[in-house]
Amino acid sequence: MNYLLNIPNRKNYLVAFTFIVSMVAAAVLFKDREIVLPEIAALTIGLWVFQEKAWLRQPEKVFILPSITAFVGFSINMLEIPYVVKIVGILFFMLILMKVINYSLPPALATGFLPIVTNATHWSFVYAILATTFILMIGIYLFKLNKNIDRNSKVNTTAMTVYAGIVLSTILIALLFGKEKYVVIPPIAVVLYETLHMKQYTIKMVVKQIAVLSLSISIGVILYLCISNWIVITILMLLSIYFLLELFQMKMPPAYAFPFLVFIFSKEQVINLPWLTVLLSSFSLFIALAYHRYYLSKKIVQLD
Repeated sequence: MNYLLNIPNRKNYLVAFTFIVSMVAAAVLFKDREIVLPEIAALTIGLWVFQEKAWLRQPEKVFILPSITAFVGFSINMLEIPYVVKIVGILFFMLILMKVINYSLPPALATGFLPIVTNATHWSFVYAILATTFILMIGIYLFKLNKNIDRNSKVNTTAMTVYAGIVLSTILIALLFGKEKYVVIPPIAVVLYETLHMKQYTIKMVVKQIAVLSLSISIGVILYLCISNWIVITILMLLSIYFLLELFQMKMPPAYAFPFLVFIFSKEQVINLPWLTVLLSSFSLFIALAYHRYYLSKKIVQLD
């Protein structure tokens, strides 16, 4: 208890955790699982606790970008076209959108993929995205979280191209093994995008990311299978991920999103998530490591 009382930024954690629990409570109250938005958990932690500068540069985009990607993803999901075509369509739409507006917000990728991978069909999904991102945007302005942060930003076209290539590769592999429903797992997609934009990336970081992603979803699955109360599960998940990141000494907002997939995926998908996470994250992140080692390092040498 003394340790919990001495957590750095404990007020920020309390506010963020309360906001996330409230989101789940709303889903329970209205009996609508589509109100549970895993990436809002990541976005809340990233903005409020870790205060990621890249995410805070243009606060209005915290509301605009996820809302657009969620609405378009939701609309694409309504079309009578193959599942994989939907995923590829939203992938390229989101990358082109971020290129056009010259701004990247990784969690917006997850909000675009989410309505397709969970087959969201209720407008409550879109309303929940609008409401939660609007509140987060207002919070940034009210508490001046973006104070002294440069608004200028730019997207790395090369990294985005590599990202598209890796995602398309995972789609192809998933299809070959008959795992169509797992062609994209949103939190992994977000981590991959962020990783490709890092200035430095090492094998140690790869291993830690894979471990944290795999353990975070495993925690969520275990709690979901053992406890029926969603509010209790949520509180335990948030505390568990906090201690998990402390153990690995990492600031990784998507780790908070991952366990919440258990509320919105089918039971069959939930049970398969831990081992599929190990495979998919290993494949994606080791390619990202190769990109850093053999392309970026070579480019730096040429510039020197």
